[in-house]
Amino acid sequence: MLSVRRITILCVLLLASLQAALAAEKPGLPAVVLYAPSPCLSCIDWADHLRKNGFEVTMMETLSANMPRLKRWLNVPSELESVHTATVAGYFIEGHVPAEDILLLLKERPVARGLAVPGLPRGTPGREISNPVCETACIILDNGGQARDIRREAYTTLLVESDGSTSNFARH
Repeated sequence: MLSVRRITILCVLLLASLQAALAAEKPGLPAVVLYAPSPCLSCIDWADHLRKNGFEVTMMETLSANMPRLKRWLNVPSELESVHTATVAGYFIEGHVPAEDILLLLKERPVARGLAVPGLPRGTPGREISNPVCETACIILDNGGQARDIRREAYTTLLVESDGSTSNFARH
């Protein structure tokens, strides 16, 4: 049988080790689970963008044929679809949404389904090109005045409301 003194010592040691463990953990952001077809280098680059902004990202390779079913399960409106879909803190994140928009979503915690950047706009995180990128959307013209190369497109991050409607969340 343990004495009161030994029980007290064990409790103090247990409490001290618990406090040390809690102090060692730094408060972090909620984990992101990224569902993406393989190989999708832009999806991998987007995950790296999130990691650089403090998120822990788990990539789940998903067959391209299974992505529509996953998007339906997460209530992503079909007109807002992109290639990859992620989840974080009960929200879906569709497409190449910037980390700053996700951080704002997590701060404000609106009653909504999630955020979406439909399609694959050039210049979004993970869709940057190596050429110098201008500050506003720009197109490189050839000598005949025809569009040759789009370096960056202006885009909007949409907040998807609970009823599926959308509103502008951020402009980039």
